[in-house]
Amino acid sequence: MSGLIVPPGEGRKLITKAQEVTFKVTEAHGSATSIFEVVVPPGFDVGAHTHHHAQEFFYVLDGRLDLLAFEPTTRTPHGWQDWASADGDRVVTAGPGSCMFVPAGCPHAFRNSTDEPARMLFQSHPSPDHENYFEEIVEIFSAGKSVDPDAVQRLRDRYDVDQITPLRYGLPALTGTNGNPA
Repeated sequence: MSGLIVPPGEGRKLITKAQEVTFKVTEAHGSATSIFEVVVPPGFDVGAHTHHHAQEFFYVLDGRLDLLAFEPTTRTPHGWQDWASADGDRVVTAGPGSCMFVPAGCPHAFRNSTDEPARMLFQSHPSPDHENYFEEIVEIFSAGKSVDPDAVQRLRDRYDVDQITPLRYGLPALTGTNGNPA
């Protein structure tokens, strides 16, 4: 039996207008966990969401990301940045070396609110759910000038993603105070 060594910059890369994902370790390699390197561009907000079955791990390599991993006292549908838990948990701005573990059922989100790209290592269990998700979302993002939100929602429904707040992307300078396009 052999393991796998993936040199820097190597792996299958998917690039969309919303993010860049490099597949590092997949089900095809015999792994029960999918591992990706993700470049998160300025303004990208995955939106708060949950998974009934998946658990995830995020490790910030470069840049800064706003991270959420708790059940808030109130789930507001338009944004998660001001959420707080009954225990006083709040959104954290995390730099290199910070990590976030998300058990199944836990609301979570990440956002790059800076004007520089961020880079993270992302692990999702079980594989190949997120591998397939990324394969399909690249098709949706590449289909035209604008992203079809209904197609994104159908995709998320198929892959155990219960969206709470909207997915958003775009440079922070081009968005209003609520994160929507100005």
